[in-house]
Amino acid sequence: MEHLGGAEFAPQTTYLNTASGGLLPARSAAALSAALADSATRGTYADAAFEDIEAARAAYARLAGVPVRRVAAGASVAVYAGLIASSLPPGAEVLVADGDFSSLVNPFYVRGDLKVRSVPLADLAASVRPGTALVAVSAAQSANGRIADLPALTAAARAHGARTLLDVSQSAGWLPLDASAVDFTVCVAYKWLLCPRGVAFLTVPDDLGALTPVFAGWVAGEKPWDSTYGPVLELAHSARRYDESPALFAYIAARQSLALIEEVGVAAIAAHDVALAERFRAGVAELGYEAVPAPGSAIVSVPGLDHAAGPLAAADVLVSARAGNLRASFHLYNTPADVDRLLDVLSGLVVRA
Repeated sequence: MEHLGGAEFAPQTTYLNTASGGLLPARSAAALSAALADSATRGTYADAAFEDIEAARAAYARLAGVPVRRVAAGASVAVYAGLIASSLPPGAEVLVADGDFSSLVNPFYVRGDLKVRSVPLADLAASVRPGTALVAVSAAQSANGRIADLPALTAAARAHGARTLLDVSQSAGWLPLDASAVDFTVCVAYKWLLCPRGVAFLTVPDDLGALTPVFAGWVAGEKPWDSTYGPVLELAHSARRYDESPALFAYIAARQSLALIEEVGVAAIAAHDVALAERFRAGVAELGYEAVPAPGSAIVSVPGLDHAAGPLAAADVLVSARAGNLRASFHLYNTPADVDRLLDVLSGLVVRA
């Protein structure tokens, strides 16, 4: 079985670390190289780059299952989580999962006047209560790949009038996404969506979420080129009012990367990625280690093996050490041979230990 990326990828290592950052497809690298060359000689790349931003926005909207008017384009989960945090009233209760990624949860803590309550991921839905204003959680946990029970969570939130914020940074691109099922989603695209750093998306409800666009600049205007001086008199009538000033080069490549994800298809990627993860889970169990339970996840976290990340890297097998565990993550450019290579090197390390 070969990888799903075709000629777009030719890794020079056994790269099993997409949860830290995805490989850039060849078409994305080519588009970025051309834009960089233009910036050094002609300086006209910016004109086309704004078209790339809109193409990337539209592609993400299709992947998220929402109209494009509900998608804002930016660069950071922390910025968008901060936007939502800044729009909550003092004293509002925000429910989060223990150990979730800092960029998602920290903006609510630093407000200082919000009631942030943290509970185990498995208890999240049952912990929603009257007075909970917002539930914020990652669809797949960065530390261990555990997948949130979204049907239970959204049902509990609706029952108590709470809004929901879902971070899909570790799932968009391999786990099917229906952003219409929650109020807000945030996503950095440099992991499973294979974009460069500097690309992030926010989705909002049809009513645009009643957020105050505190960082709105000229790109947030309904007519951006008429909004370049003085206050923006007319904000965009869509989620574009929440756009950050874009990292143009990153979005030039993002358009190409998102096109590849759409061409291959999230369902096909999910089947491929999860099968490789299950192969690794089974293999590491034969070595005497038990992965953190995370059914259906493309991320595998193994307690007791975090020390192996360095020696694996020395053998050109790239994984990561997170939260005291060895974390391996599998994507469309990986093959069963990559899993077997990881297990083979690990086996030697375990024997020597």
